Amino acid sequence: MLNLILFGPPGAGKGTQSELLMQHYNLNYISTGEVLRNEIRQGTLLGKKARSIIESGGLVDDEIIVQIIGNFIRGEARADGFLFDGFPRTYVQAYILDGLLTRLQSSLTRIFILDVSDEECTRRLLQRAREQNRADDNEQVIRRRLEEYHKKTLPLLEFYESSGIVTHISGMGTTSDVFDRINTQMEAELSRRRINLILFGFPGSGRATQARLLADELHLSIISTGELLQEERRSGSQTGIELERYLQNGLLVPDEIVIRLIEKKLREEEGNNNGYIFKGYPRTLVQAYILDGLLRKQGSAISAVVNLQVPHLELVRRLDARSRTTARMPYDGSAATIVARLEEHENRTLPVLDYYSEQNQVIHADATGTPVEVFSRLREPVLKALKRLK
Repeated sequence: MLNLILFGPPGAGKGTQSELLMQHYNLNYISTGEVLRNEIRQGTLLGKKARSIIESGGLVDDEIIVQIIGNFIRGEARADGFLFDGFPRTYVQAYILDGLLTRLQSSLTRIFILDVSDEECTRRLLQRAREQNRADDNEQVIRRRLEEYHKKTLPLLEFYESSGIVTHISGMGTTSDVFDRINTQMEAELSRRRINLILFGFPGSGRATQARLLADELHLSIISTGELLQEERRSGSQTGIELERYLQNGLLVPDEIVIRLIEKKLREEEGNNNGYIFKGYPRTLVQAYILDGLLRKQGSAISAVVNLQVPHLELVRRLDARSRTTARMPYDGSAATIVARLEEHENRTLPVLDYYSEQNQVIHADATGTPVEVFSRLREPVLKALKRLK
């Protein structure tokens, strides 16, 4: 998800550039005033509280603002991110926005500041006042608006400067000139981001095949916990000896061991790829939280989750056919064991899928047909999701 803030003094062209950013990157525009007015129009409980405060001459407090903006963010799943205007306005609201985005497993992508001198802003606003016959936009009023902007914006910039996400953009030149400067910075930002995919699907859905195809297409490393466990088992290490007991007896390997192996693999592959495809992990909600933490330590996050969908009868047919090949898995032995395995997957793994669905990260793909047909169906939505990077 792309989350941007665009700062700029009155007359810097912030409105025009906001429109271009929203169109180009499919962003939802969040204006505190507009979101507040919308709640009031709808007559919601929060809207009624806000109306009462406004009508009594008061200022709507942060407690209400944060709930209203939080509701808006959670309810707008259609866009690829948000462009904030008029929020945050204060140090407190900056922390609030950080918390709201953290709950969505997201964060601010970049803050752009349009740099235009007060003299140029004054010239532009006076010209606009003449063209639109706006007598209220005189030099004295414009000066006060500029002073107010500097007074409110500087403390916020101090809050964000240390985060490394503030970019100053010259606001001089044509509209296209300014947007080209912003877009160059956006493309550089997106190119630096790591790709991290999770491949979901029931046993027999073709995860291994599609993982290889995606890895080749996007230059990603595949992290399969099953393969990591077997490699460690064969290595004869102390951990491998410990694993033997679990694997021989069909016991679940403790997350403590799995985490160490994934961390080791991430270190080995660092710098050799554009990111990772996780196959067979996470299997539980606990593991989903663990994976979030592992990637956060690398300054990264899950980009998208691909869910390969195959009807259950087709899965049984595929697994039964596989049981008669060299690719046979331990649970391919009979129809009863196959069904039990599918039921276990549904009970344990679908809550994890729900977890990522709440964050609008899941791409559902029809996985029936040949591997090439499946890949052709999932390729475009995956590339689209990576372009916007949630």
